[in-house]
Amino acid sequence: MNTKLTAKEEIIMNLLWEHGPMSVKEMIDYYDDPKPHFNTVSTFVRALEARGLISHNDMGNTFQYYAAVDRENFNKQSLMSFVDKFYSKHALNVVSALVSEEKISVEELRELLDRIEKSK
Repeated sequence: MNTKLTAKEEIIMNLLWEHGPMSVKEMIDYYDDPKPHFNTVSTFVRALEARGLISHNDMGNTFQYYAAVDRENFNKQSLMSFVDKFYSKHALNVVSALVSEEKISVEELRELLDRIEKSK
């Protein structure tokens, strides 16, 4: 599964994850003004469906779209793809980068290790 989303695809996926199944017209209702054109959103929806990330039910003269993958699994796969691509498939390299860039402190890392040990 291709886990990379454009900003516009991410908006659609978040709408479906947060609000459940809906039509393109209903999606557009959630956008701020100026709202995108129906055909624009529909194009992104079809692209997401072609990639297997969303699917639809036929509701008479319209389609109701829904996320075909749940957010948690998608995020996990995205993270693993990121680690594989940018950190030579070594999660330890990611943690090291976070510590060296001060995005996570040594104390927070120790707390994480404590949590992991307690959960075992």
